[in-house]
Amino acid sequence: MATLLHGTDKVYKVPGVNRYGRATTIFEKFDGIVAELTRRYFENQGDNSFFEIQKYMKEEVCPKCHGDKLKKEVLGVTIDSRNISELSAKSISFIIDYLDNKLPTTLKSYEQQIAKPIIKEIKERLKFLSDVGLSYLTIARTAKTLSGGELQRIRLASQIGTGLTGVLYVLDEPSIGLHPKDVSSLIKSLHNLKNLGNTLIVVEHDRETMENADYLVELGPAAGKNGGKVIFEGTLDQIKKSKTSLTGKFLSGEKNITSTKIPLVKTQGKLILKGARQFNLKKIQAEFPLGNLIGITGVSGSGKSTLIVETLYPALKYYLDGYYQGIIGEFDKLDGFQYLDRVYLVDQSPIGRTPRSNPATYVGFFDDIREIFAETPDAKEKGFAKGRFSFNVKGGRCEKCQGAGVVRIEMQFLSDVYITCDVCEGHRYNKETLEVKYKGKNISEILKMTIDEASEFFQNHFKIHSKLLFLKETGLGYLELGQPAPTLSGGEAQRLKLANELSHRSTGRTLYILDEPTTGLHFFDIQKLLFTLKELVGKGNTVVVIEHNLDVIKNCQYLIDLGPEGGDKGGNIVYQGEFEGILKTKESYTGEYLRKILNFDMV
Repeated sequence: MATLLHGTDKVYKVPGVNRYGRATTIFEKFDGIVAELTRRYFENQGDNSFFEIQKYMKEEVCPKCHGDKLKKEVLGVTIDSRNISELSAKSISFIIDYLDNKLPTTLKSYEQQIAKPIIKEIKERLKFLSDVGLSYLTIARTAKTLSGGELQRIRLASQIGTGLTGVLYVLDEPSIGLHPKDVSSLIKSLHNLKNLGNTLIVVEHDRETMENADYLVELGPAAGKNGGKVIFEGTLDQIKKSKTSLTGKFLSGEKNITSTKIPLVKTQGKLILKGARQFNLKKIQAEFPLGNLIGITGVSGSGKSTLIVETLYPALKYYLDGYYQGIIGEFDKLDGFQYLDRVYLVDQSPIGRTPRSNPATYVGFFDDIREIFAETPDAKEKGFAKGRFSFNVKGGRCEKCQGAGVVRIEMQFLSDVYITCDVCEGHRYNKETLEVKYKGKNISEILKMTIDEASEFFQNHFKIHSKLLFLKETGLGYLELGQPAPTLSGGEAQRLKLANELSHRSTGRTLYILDEPTTGLHFFDIQKLLFTLKELVGKGNTVVVIEHNLDVIKNCQYLIDLGPEGGDKGGNIVYQGEFEGILKTKESYTGEYLRKILNFDMV
C-alpha cells in the first residue's frame, strides 16, 4: 500500500511497442498515486479534474506553528501579554471594546501617544465591518470560510472606508445571511455610501431594504421566457398602489405569505444532540422532535451552521452510513438516530459542473424522453435505439462539442469561457439524429422547452409529467429542460434537489437540512418553497431549516433559537420549543421581530 501511495526510488524497465509498431523500452520511476494527484492538482487549476482531486484532500493544522502562521520569534512580541495571533483570534466586537477600554489602561503615557493614531485607524476600519453586521467575525477568519453575503459586506465596508465619491455601486443581495436585527445596520451603511455622493443599485428581495430604497425598478411579470420586461418604475408609495406589480401587492399587504398552523408531531421520536461545543457553541443540548418542520434561528454568527451543518449533519452521516469523509464538530452524544434511515443536506452547490448536466438529466426523466424517441416510426426506420438520443455517448451527438452544445475555451489566468458550438450551433446532436421527430419536435427542441411547456407537451406520459409537476410546484416552471447546470443559481439548484426528492418514493424517515433556502427568492417563490417543505414533512420526514426569513420562521412548528449575540457572545440556546413560545421570550431577537410582524403583545 505504501508503495502504491508514495512510490519507490526504483527505476522500472517497461518493454512495449510504440504507435508506429516498433519495439521500444521505457525506463520510468513510479512516483506513487499521491505524487501523481498532486501534480495533476497544481497543473489543472480550474479544470474539472481539479475539483475531482479535491475529494481526496483534507486540511490539517500545521504541526510546527499549530495554526498561528508565524515564526516563534514573531509570536514572542506581545502587547498586554497577547501576541498578534492571539489577538487576531478574537472577534471584531471584542477588539473594538479592547481598544476602547482595556488597552489604553495598560500603556504608559509615551506609548499612548505612539499608539493613538494607529488605534484610531484600526478602530475606524473595524467599525465599518461592525456597521455592516460582521462584528461576530474573527480577524483571522480565512476568506474561503466566509459566505457570499459576508464577502460582499466586507467589500462594502472597504468601499465606505475609501471615502470615494461619484461611484456607481452594484450590490447583489447584500442581505444574504443577515438576521433582521442586522439588516438595519446594513441599510444605514448603504445610506452612508449614498450620502458621500455615490449611486447604489441593489438587487434585493428583502422587504426592509426595498422599503428604504429611493427608487424601485421591478422586472417581470414572471420568470424565464415570461420575464425580462420592466413592469414598474417609481417610488415605494407608487409601487404599493400599482396594479401590475406583484412585489407591490406584498409590500402593501394586499398579499401575504400565510402561516398555516400545523400541530407539533410528538409520536416519531426525538433526535438529541448533547454537549455540542464546536467553535463558539457552549456545550449545548439541542433536541429535534422528528416529523416536523424545525427552524434554526438566531443572529448572524450565533452558531446555527456550526450546530447543524458542521456537527449534526456529519454526526448523523457517520451513525447512519458508518463513515464520514470530513471533520465532525465536537459533541458528547447523539441519541435518537435509530429513528432515521437517511440524512440529506440540500445545499446550494451546483447539480453538475459541466453544461451536460441539466434539470432533465438530474431529476431523471430524460431516459423516458429518449425511449419515446426510440419508439417513433422515424427512429425504427433508421435503426436508432435509445442510446442514439444521448448526448453523453458517441453515435447521435455532435462530436465537436461532445454533446454539450458549447465548446470550452481555456483561459490561462481567468475562468474558462464557453462558446456556442459552430458545428451543431448549440443543438448538441448531429443532423441525422435531429431528423427524428416526436409530435413535430426533435430532441434538441424538446430540451429547449421550459418545464411549463414540457408539462403540457408530455401530459399523456405519466412518469415524465409527474416529475415535471414537482418542478413546477417548487417554482421552477420557467427553466429549460436542457438548461446547463453552470447557468443555474444556488437557489435554483437547491429547489431542483428538493423537487428530485419529492419525485422519489419516501420512507418517511429522512431528515432534510436546508441552509438559507430563501436566498434569491421573491415573496411569491417563498410561498411555493413552503408548500414543498410542508409536503416533505407531510410524508413523515423531518425538515431542519437554517433561516433568517421571518415568513419561513413563522411557518415552523418547532424552533431552536441561538444567541443571544454572534461570535463569542453566541453559541447558547436562547429558546427551544414550539413556535408560540418564542413570542414570549424577551431575550430572543428573533422573537422580537416576529412579534412585530404578527402584532403580538407581550402583556
